Amino acid sequence: MILNRKFLKFEIDLDFVLIAITTSLKDYRICYLINKSLNFNFIKMPDLSVDIQQGPAPVLFSRYHYNWEATETDFFFIANKGSDGYLVPEMKKADYFLMIKNYIDDNDLDNILSALNKVPEIVAAVKIDPKKIKSRENLLF
Repeated sequence: MILNRKFLKFEIDLDFVLIAITTSLKDYRICYLINKSLNFNFIKMPDLSVDIQQGPAPVLFSRYHYNWEATETDFFFIANKGSDGYLVPEMKKADYFLMIKNYIDDNDLDNILSALNKVPEIVAAVKIDPKKIKSRENLLF
């Protein structure tokens, strides 16, 4: 007797661009500098709550949001170090992530990266491929 077997392959759709930012400044201070440099208007949102560890309480990460109305592109500025752990543990040297959701033109992305790297307080701003991150599920919200 032959049995038909079907396998369901589940793949997470990572339709965002991720930029890792290294700096020693607090979240509100670096957002202010990014706002000045890129002419953005990041607004503080409720902290991102992620169940990283087996425990009673989720880990909280600082989060800011800005929307480019012309292209309907959303920018999220998220802290990598939270109340009790890292959002992306394999990238402990990254202090923050700039997540860009929806469409962004390659020229605009290059301009943003260039402007971020020109901010003196930012040590480095690098584009990261989200598919290569082991804990990429933590970035889905």
